Amino acid sequence: MSEAAGFSIKEAAEQSALSEDTIRYYEKIGLLPQADRKKNRHRIYHPEDLQVMQLITCLKKTGMSLDEMKPFLGLTYESDLTEHPDLQVKLQQHREKIQHQINSLQMIIDVIDSKMTSGNMLPEACELAEPTKRIQR
Repeated sequence: MSEAAGFSIKEAAEQSALSEDTIRYYEKIGLLPQADRKKNRHRIYHPEDLQVMQLITCLKKTGMSLDEMKPFLGLTYESDLTEHPDLQVKLQQHREKIQHQINSLQMIIDVIDSKMTSGNMLPEACELAEPTKRIQR
């Protein structure tokens, strides 16, 4: 990448772990801003664009939908989340959803552990209870 040229879509894809098609799609639906273009109409991406791509990838890993993440992508990196209480609420709700999923998965692990310990696979011995183990943060 030269200073003035920016990143090609191929370079952006490699650095962001997104496919070129995914980058184009995210532009099309407005998740990413429209890329600058060279005279030959090839897309040019800047470091800030790659940061947004990385944020999208991160939010996607949390299970957040593309529609849910759109308002967060409008913030700048200097933005103070406390100045956006609606987004704080959304983030807290998403966190609670993830915590519920973790708790559900822990119950499943508890059932598997119980089956492995007892050696009993009878359905009546398969009761889901509150998780006994918690993942430490």
